[in-house]
Amino acid sequence: MNKFLNRPLQYKIISVCVFVNIIIFIVNIFLILGINSMSRDMELVYQDNRYLNQLSEALTSVQDSMTVYLSSKTSESLEDYYRDAQTFSDLIQTLDDTVTDLSFNRMERNIRNMSQNYLDEVAQTIEAKRGRNVEKYRTYYESSTRLYEDIDDYITSLNLELFVINSENYLALTRAFRRFETIAITVMTLIMIGNVIVVSSFVKTIIMPLKNLADSADEVAGGNFDANIPPALYHDEVGIVINAFNKMVVSIKDYIEKLKESMEKERYMQEKELLMEAHLKDAQLKYLQAQINPHFLFNTLNAGAQLAMMEGADRTYEYVQTVADFFRYNVQSQKNDVTIRDEVTLVDNYIQILNVRFSGDIGYEKQVDERLLDHVMPSMILQPIVENAVNHGIREMAGEGKITLRVYREDSNVCISIRDNGKGISQETIDQLLSGSFDHIEDSYDNNGIGMDNVISRIRIFANNDDALRIISHGENKGCEVIIYLPLEEKNV
Repeated sequence: MNKFLNRPLQYKIISVCVFVNIIIFIVNIFLILGINSMSRDMELVYQDNRYLNQLSEALTSVQDSMTVYLSSKTSESLEDYYRDAQTFSDLIQTLDDTVTDLSFNRMERNIRNMSQNYLDEVAQTIEAKRGRNVEKYRTYYESSTRLYEDIDDYITSLNLELFVINSENYLALTRAFRRFETIAITVMTLIMIGNVIVVSSFVKTIIMPLKNLADSADEVAGGNFDANIPPALYHDEVGIVINAFNKMVVSIKDYIEKLKESMEKERYMQEKELLMEAHLKDAQLKYLQAQINPHFLFNTLNAGAQLAMMEGADRTYEYVQTVADFFRYNVQSQKNDVTIRDEVTLVDNYIQILNVRFSGDIGYEKQVDERLLDHVMPSMILQPIVENAVNHGIREMAGEGKITLRVYREDSNVCISIRDNGKGISQETIDQLLSGSFDHIEDSYDNNGIGMDNVISRIRIFANNDDALRIISHGENKGCEVIIYLPLEEKNV
């Protein structure tokens, strides 16, 4: 028994269910077999009576077909006679002709002998009729008719006696069937009660340890770690849970003790950390004080531009002024939304600065729908894209690089396209950029610190659409195009 109770819960539950169902199945099989046996006995009760009725009907058919032939003398009536005579002959062959002292057997034997004589008399009557011997066929007819009546009386008498006896047997079988029904109901009731007791006992062996464990868990939850934990009686899942709970309670008690010991050390570390933070804030303040004021930088650049203008250096004046406007936009674009016009102007200034630095190596073309330039977009979007195209597309190609900026309308979107004729980009890299899984590699190119992942994230948030930015490249040395889709319904700045 203990070996069974130590098995896993699934095994025990399945075993109990199978055992209960097998008991019910076996009892039902015995009940069905008993019912079928009694049903067959009841069907056989009146079998003799049914046979005698068939014998009587066959005898009457022979007599009638003989009479019809004697009166009509047709071939059809003769065929009917032969057929009925053969049927009656087959039936009487099944009668018992054993010599015994039993009245039923004697009557059967007499019926068989008389029936055989009757058939002979009928056959002689038919032959006499066919031979036109009127005197003989009348004699045979009268003799066969008397035999017919005697046989019919014998069959009727035997049938009545058998019916009385069979009726008593039928009543006895009916009473036995009723008793069997009572016994069957009683047995099924006892089986059901036994199954309920077995299942209830089995469930109790599972539930009681869990109930005791739940009570102990309530005490532990209330802070009483010295609560009485029930022992694991069996090595099933419940026993495993109880053992694990015991180990957990011991571990919690040890942890609380260690926690109390570490609280003093933590308090000391916190005091030390606060002191370090104070020194760090002081260092940060001094660092901020040492930084250059951006407005001082703008004023200095503007002064240089004025000096260049006074000296007649127009190109130098224009370059310095462009640089000043570029840095002013970068500092003043702290607000989230600007116009497309502002972003396009920043790209113009950036390309101009690059062409001064690199002797005009970058071609720049604009195709802009002026009606769309007052629509809103996030700041610092287009310049990082152009910067990325220059650093990673145009600089690494042989020949003159070219940037094409387009602003146009497509359906209900304002589209901004930045295309270069550089070395292109692989589809794998495009997928990584759009999914945010691209591993950025440090390089020597100067940049503004805003990467493509930042640009893509802000455009998607602004447009509330994951497909608001597309990157298209048709292969190596075939350039790359970045298209931004902004909804038209956005308000203007």
